[in-house]
Amino acid sequence: MAKSKYIYICNQCGYESSKWNGKCPSCGAWNSFEENISQTSASSGRSSAQSAPDLSEQILELEQIGIDSDVRYDTGIGELNRVLGGGLVKGSLVLLSGEPGIGKSTILLQICQFLGQEHSVLYVSGEESARQIKLRANRLGVDTENLYILTSTDAEAVSETISSCTPDIVIIDSIQTVSINRISSSPGSVTQVRECTNLFMHTAKKLEIPVIIVGHVNKDGVIAGPKVMEHIVDAVLYFEGERHQSYRLLRAVKNRFGSTNEIGVFEMIDKGLREVENPSQMLLDGRPLNVSGTCVACVMEGTRPILAEVQALASKTSYSAPRRMVTGFDFNRLNIIIAVLEKRLGIYMGSLDVYLNIVGGFKLDEPAGDLPVAMALYSGIMDKQIDEHLIAFGEIGLGGEIRSVSHIEQRIKEAERMGFTTCIIPKQSAGSINPKKYNINIIPVSTLKQAFSVIK
Repeated sequence: MAKSKYIYICNQCGYESSKWNGKCPSCGAWNSFEENISQTSASSGRSSAQSAPDLSEQILELEQIGIDSDVRYDTGIGELNRVLGGGLVKGSLVLLSGEPGIGKSTILLQICQFLGQEHSVLYVSGEESARQIKLRANRLGVDTENLYILTSTDAEAVSETISSCTPDIVIIDSIQTVSINRISSSPGSVTQVRECTNLFMHTAKKLEIPVIIVGHVNKDGVIAGPKVMEHIVDAVLYFEGERHQSYRLLRAVKNRFGSTNEIGVFEMIDKGLREVENPSQMLLDGRPLNVSGTCVACVMEGTRPILAEVQALASKTSYSAPRRMVTGFDFNRLNIIIAVLEKRLGIYMGSLDVYLNIVGGFKLDEPAGDLPVAMALYSGIMDKQIDEHLIAFGEIGLGGEIRSVSHIEQRIKEAERMGFTTCIIPKQSAGSINPKKYNINIIPVSTLKQAFSVIK
């Protein structure tokens, strides 16, 4: 006989407790516990008289398992294929997340247009009516005959419908709106999100149908119940960017079928999302000329080198403690670079407010971005202009030395392709390249003082 009892679940990390707590002991979130009714069975499942089934006949050798040549679906969007690792894998469960209005539903309707040419697509919506989806499809130019719309919030009914109709691709928009009726928790709670995701995972694996789930983020910028979802799905994709800016970045934080280092770049226009095949040109567009405090960096996103503009501004502080404001760069890393400049080069910034910005909403989270950040700070403080055709990359050590970085050839080729004439690289990395191969002036440096001497 099943009995019910109340439990409290943290809506941030999924931690369960028998009593309410103001602060979650697992993740430290405040006022995050929600009351749920847990169904516990008095019996332990199978009785001791019953034995578990023997699965020895289902064991397969690795060589016996075949792989179809068409194991992936082409989505028709090259940037999305890049992030997914080559396309949408059959039987995979993909979580697409991001802030409201960032473009999640838009890009999914756009891939329906291409996939609908040869495959049937079932679009399940729990947020919009069929008429609203039709209006958005007309705006985006989606008119494929193989796109089918289902508006429902019953996860079990949706799973049964998928099993009976067997479409080629399924899209669930969104996981926070669907629920299982036998679970007393409200839609969007950790329990509902976990169980619904698990239900769709079993459906996808059993029928070999790829399922794309849309997940909203909470006020802290993370998926509701992330710890109970990320281990269930095969891939987790994040849409990044400001809602009021036109550019969007698609990043994979988990991918069982490809790399997690690739990014996709899009631009939001009136007809939907458009691929940006040259992100470097996009990020460098509109650079100020004859202005101090700006330098160009080159970072690697997977196999793709991307150029980004670093802007730094230092001004006399009016506070007792100077301010440090950072956008797109690690705050602690900036403090380390400032400390190195003060200790090794005597550039004191204790009375200066420092503002650092990576243009275009891009995040410079690679050690190779240390040198351009330091050069932008030096240029801004000394009011010396850096040549607009100069690019730099390298890691800074605590001794003021410039340390080597990886993928040096790819970075130099991208800088040469974008029209730069001078490239400052770590001296340790210069031994692995032939400078005569490139039509660019390569300056190897081993210390910050040598790098700053290039700035006239």
